[in-house]
Amino acid sequence: MKELTVKQLEDYLALKYKDTGITESLFMKLVEEIGEVAEVLNQIQGRKKKPLDNSLANELVDVIHYTFAIAALNNIDLEKAIIEKDKDGSRRYNQPPNLSEFLSDNLA
Repeated sequence: MKELTVKQLEDYLALKYKDTGITESLFMKLVEEIGEVAEVLNQIQGRKKKPLDNSLANELVDVIHYTFAIAALNNIDLEKAIIEKDKDGSRRYNQPPNLSEFLSDNLA
């Protein structure tokens, strides 16, 4: 199977939601999915006795889906934003290497 890139996911979701995607409704879905992640984590940790109906992986994929859809509809390049945000955090918290350095080191 071909690997998925950030850009491909952004382009796919921009196409998927171009006519129907309203950022506010996607945000509400994102919040709902974050709640479902919390539910699964509570079940995994034994704080909720309800049987697991959804896997953590599925719920995290839903969070990523709606996050990327919101970014795509707002013309945000998440790959660039993630790398820049990580550089700032690595510098601020003195946690080398940053993501850009990691990628450079691991592409060689």
